[in-house]
Amino acid sequence: MPRAVSRPAASLASFTTLPRPLFTCSRRRYASSSSSSSDEALGKTPLYDLHVAHGAKMVPFGGFHMPVQYSGLSVSASHAFTRSHASLFDVSHMVQRIFAGPGAAAFLARVTPADPAALAPRGSTLSALLHPGTGGIVDDTIVTKLADDRFYVVTNAACRAKDDAYFEEQLAAWDGSAVSHTKQDDYGLIALQGPLSAAILGSALAEPTVLALTSLLFGNCTSTTIKLRDGSISPPLLISRGGYTGEDGFEISIPGAEASVAVTDALLAAAGPEKLQLAGLGARDSLRLEAGMCLYGHDLDDTTTPVEAGLSWIIPAARRHANAGFHGAEVIARQLVPRSKGGAGVERRRVGLVVEGAPAREGVEIVSKDGDKIGTVTSGCPSPTLSKNIAMGYIKDGFHKAGTEVDVVVRGRNRKAVVTKMPFIPTKYWKGTAPA
Repeated sequence: MPRAVSRPAASLASFTTLPRPLFTCSRRRYASSSSSSSDEALGKTPLYDLHVAHGAKMVPFGGFHMPVQYSGLSVSASHAFTRSHASLFDVSHMVQRIFAGPGAAAFLARVTPADPAALAPRGSTLSALLHPGTGGIVDDTIVTKLADDRFYVVTNAACRAKDDAYFEEQLAAWDGSAVSHTKQDDYGLIALQGPLSAAILGSALAEPTVLALTSLLFGNCTSTTIKLRDGSISPPLLISRGGYTGEDGFEISIPGAEASVAVTDALLAAAGPEKLQLAGLGARDSLRLEAGMCLYGHDLDDTTTPVEAGLSWIIPAARRHANAGFHGAEVIARQLVPRSKGGAGVERRRVGLVVEGAPAREGVEIVSKDGDKIGTVTSGCPSPTLSKNIAMGYIKDGFHKAGTEVDVVVRGRNRKAVVTKMPFIPTKYWKGTAPA
């Protein structure tokens, strides 16, 4: 299927000698569609016609025409429906990749801080592609171990050209065992999210392959099939338990455009509109912000390390040292040790904020009670669940502790804000028992 507009490729030097990478992803979340030449170059996911048929408002995002919301359902209503029932999101614009071969695990352990070889079979981990010199986040990613020599890696659509160049250069420089890299551009990807997700998916599973979804825990995947509306059985689907909303849910990788439409249609029909609705980018953004999740190009970029971003937990304990062998390990190892204990620490940290008055959007300054600029908001919106304005951003080290009172400057006026732990609401990931 069509892909994002490409960008110029970088030379290997761009990732090895410059202080920062050459490329950055777009910082625009989404904008209204228009009949311009740039729109004509946008890609379409396999579900484009289905979105239009369901009254979607389509906007440019990540190089694709994507639904921001659907007629008859506001963004806040769609958000609430996901929290109380279930929603289906098209995330086919994301880039699905396979790294295979005897050197695949070692290669991924070089470009990310993860330890892919140590993952359980069919286990996944959030990780990050790292800049060789600085340890900055080139992109965030999910790494899944399909076999000892085969890994499924999902990266962001807006970073497609940048990531392609990064992998091309890193593979060219790789001197370990053989690794192959392929993109599954003919695959669809959908996310079924919300408390009714397991029941909906369970009701659609094909009889010969019914599995106990209670045993499929968060961060794990399996291969199965579902019943289609015409009575046939879908091709094998890779179903991963997780998502981008903080709710229980599944991401479903589907081989082929035709099957992507058929599987989506089957799930919608099996559940009915009382239990399952299509949802777009608008609800996805507010849901992920309530869950404290980052959006690349806004809350993460290649000038930011995992430590600054509050993602130190993606670095396994055994790899938290300067000789760990992943890109930027020396920089990151120093940052992991606070200055009070002889390390470098960090100058800034990602934090959550609860804001009084008008919402604080991306780019808003964070100031101390003395009026000094101490940070910047990177994402912000009204929280439909909490009925409060929430935001995340980067703040000077020392002001990052929960409960610290600061101000944000919205339209020239100081608004009170309080540094808050994230996620803003409890997450409901399935880990074998229902969340409290």
